[in-house]
Amino acid sequence: MQRRYRYRCYPDLSRQAALARAFGCARVVFNDGLRLRQDAYAAGLPYIKDVNVQRAVITQAKRTPERAWLTEVSSVALVQSVNDLHRAYRNYFNDLARVKAARARGEKAKLRVCQPKFKAKHDDQAIRLTRNGFALRPNGRLFVAKVGEVQVRWSRPLPAGPSSVTITLDGTGRYHASFVVEVPAEPLSTVETAVGVDLGLACFAALSTGEQIDNPRWLRTRQAALRRAQRSLSRKRKGSANRAKARRKVTRLHVQVADARRDFHHKLSSRLICENQTVCLETLNVAGLGRSNLAKSIHDAGWGQFVRMLTEKAERHSRTLVKVDPWYPSSQLCSTCGLKDGPRALKVRTWTCAACGAAHDRDINAARNILAAGRAVTACGPGVRPPARAAVGDEAGTTRDAAA
Repeated sequence: MQRRYRYRCYPDLSRQAALARAFGCARVVFNDGLRLRQDAYAAGLPYIKDVNVQRAVITQAKRTPERAWLTEVSSVALVQSVNDLHRAYRNYFNDLARVKAARARGEKAKLRVCQPKFKAKHDDQAIRLTRNGFALRPNGRLFVAKVGEVQVRWSRPLPAGPSSVTITLDGTGRYHASFVVEVPAEPLSTVETAVGVDLGLACFAALSTGEQIDNPRWLRTRQAALRRAQRSLSRKRKGSANRAKARRKVTRLHVQVADARRDFHHKLSSRLICENQTVCLETLNVAGLGRSNLAKSIHDAGWGQFVRMLTEKAERHSRTLVKVDPWYPSSQLCSTCGLKDGPRALKVRTWTCAACGAAHDRDINAARNILAAGRAVTACGPGVRPPARAAVGDEAGTTRDAAA
């Protein structure tokens, strides 16, 4: 399987200028190809093939006075930028076909992938190079074609030779080199434990073991500083150096939030995968929940990123990740006797079962029900529910029972 290893880079001033040229040329080539296809579509012409787009925006453009400076950077980065445009169009067309097929069957469906958009110079910049565009030097530096050697902070060794590298520049001025490496699976020793996980906002995750993991609320804790920085940015004159400085400060605060969230998700997902053979989750419609009145808190929690990390690490380490049906009433069932007594408001955090008298914490009870449903799916396949439990002795009967 393929894995990505990212490292911090520290290019000197001359290398920074060369990378800036490479970023700009890759962005221009991408935008030229996008504009070429948009103009053809507006004129009613057929879709331009990938080969013709690459020939027009790279090969022929280098011979013109307006784009002669494209020869100053590596052609590998330009070709990969055009390939990114082709991939963006393929993803859009595939998603469009999926929506049309679903609507033809009478089902509701929305586009998940939008059309390719133009890249701006104020966004994060990136170039990708294949094996013929970079090399790893014996002195530990990364050689980039038509840029030179770049110092890399090797926080961990690469397990194998990389097939490609992506060099990025974020809004805070940090350079990173991301290598794609082909590595074998890393199965862990088999354990007999399984855990159910209920994701929430009051606590980030409640485990079927009874443990509750607090929600750090990364964005909420930095909201006051972000408000001050954003207010300062709005008062700066557009185009001034002070406005650029204020914009970098706002970006730095957002990057700190994203880094802290990602670190938390990595550590928690690694712990769950290492300690359990099976991890059971409830399938969440994060996109739909992100349009509710709790959108800010839901996006701050980052459920989608956490589930994606769990999925990747479960595949890498030969663990089982079970996703329970989203309509499974995990919060309505008693994990002790199985009684279902209807939905409850979100403010109800603890409740007592009317049948067996067991006292439940809402999140932990849901996690235990998710674990039971996940075990049923693992044993019998999807579309099944946990086995029925014996009814309580003094439970009210039906008229049919009375007639019998």
